[in-house]
Formats: sequence, C-alpha cells, structure tokens
Amino acid sequence: MKRPLIGTSWKMNLVPSRAEAYCTQLKPLVEDLHDRTVFVLPPFPAIPAAVQVLSGSNVLWGAQDVHPEDEGAHTGDVSAPMLADLGCTFVEVGHHERRRDYREDDALIAAKVAAAQRWGMTAILCVGEAARLPYGQAKAHVLVQLQFLDRFDQGKLVVAYEPAWAIGTGAEPAGVDWVASIHAVIGGRLREAAGPADPAAVIYGGSVDPARASDLISCPGVDGLFVGRAALKPEVLADIAHARLAARS
Repeated sequence: MKRPLIGTSWKMNLVPSRAEAYCTQLKPLVEDLHDRTVFVLPPFPAIPAAVQVLSGSNVLWGAQDVHPEDEGAHTGDVSAPMLADLGCTFVEVGHHERRRDYREDDALIAAKVAAAQRWGMTAILCVGEAARLPYGQAKAHVLVQLQFLDRFDQGKLVVAYEPAWAIGTGAEPAGVDWVASIHAVIGGRLREAAGPADPAAVIYGGSVDPARASDLISCPGVDGLFVGRAALKPEVLADIAHARLAARS
C-alpha cells in the first residue's frame, strides 16, 4: 500500500500572518507522524510564510494552481519555476472551482500538469462530477477528465477525486461504497496507463472531517485524504492526519 497522503488546500483563506500562525501550530501536532505524508496548499502570497515555518519539518507545502507556460506576458499568473523556487512539492490543478469559474478544460489542465512535472513537482489532478449522477455517468465523466493521462509521469502525479456535490457547507457527503467504486475506476485507468510502473496515488476530498476520516482512508483504493474547509483549523487537520488506518478487505 502507498504511504498515505493527508493534505489540505486553504483556497482563498488565511493572509500570510495567519498562515504563519497556522503552520506554527500545526508543526508540533503532526511531528510524530512517520508513516504518512502531510501537506498544505496555501494561497500564493502565503506560501513564503509556510516555507519559513515548515522548512525542515515533516509537513510539505505546495500551490493551488499554476500557469502552463514557464514565463512571459501573463499578468497576474504564477509559473512552475516560481513555485519550484519556493520549494513546493505539490501543485493542485483542475479543481472544480477553476473548471467552473474560469472555464478551464481538460486540455489546459493537462498543460498545467505538464508544467508542474517539468519542474520536478507533483501535480494533484482534481477530477469529479459537478452534480450527483448515476454511477455509469459519473464513471464516464471521470474517465473523460483522465483522457490525457498517458502524457503524464505517474511518478509525479496524484489524482484527487472530489465530487463537487459533496463539497461545501450543507453538501451531501459521499458514502464509503461510492468512494470505493469511483476510486476503483480511477485506479484501474491509472494502472492501465502506468503499465509495469507504479500507478499514481488516488486521494479523496469531499466533506472530509475527523468523524469520517478513518472510514475513508481505510477504504479500498483510497491512498489519502484531501481536506477542505474543515482543515482551516490546524488541530482539525492534525486529527484527520492521525486517523486510524484499518485493515483493508
């Protein structure tokens, strides 16, 4: 089994001073964890604060987006070499809010994956259906979002299944059986693309909280958890990161 990944994207929350306080509080809460990887994805202005606090610790950091080009006239954008220079390990791409708000399509997202990997970082490719669908339609939707998978280096890739209907205040959490079934689809596609090499990890995000963390991370095909709003409190992320990993069937 892969080393579990437990991480969070702060979205557009926590100014740099609050980010520094968050990381300072989080670091000792997870320093005992040696069998799993913990990471945080601050907004761009807060990444240097995370670097300052987390350097030398067992908590990794990354970014929530990246431009597909390495440099140029792209006002307001941030490139992969800029993120690599800050020591980022992970770069999130393709989150449903980016797809929805900025009309990002799979071709653009694939180019962002390539940019992150080109600079030695691991891309966290987010996939998932916007509305609750029957299983067959959800499966087809996710497979379309993985259409460029064969271009990627799976050694520097994590796929995050985040059904949009299970994200946000008042959302309906996805059941463990549903998560397992979709992760099986994603895992099968990854193994097909990887051939004899090890396939990428598949993590789950969508209404993850301490009460559900152990059941979710123990689910077959789930290699970790990608936590949203619940992890804006460092003690909550630490609780989730300590979730018991039960034996899998």
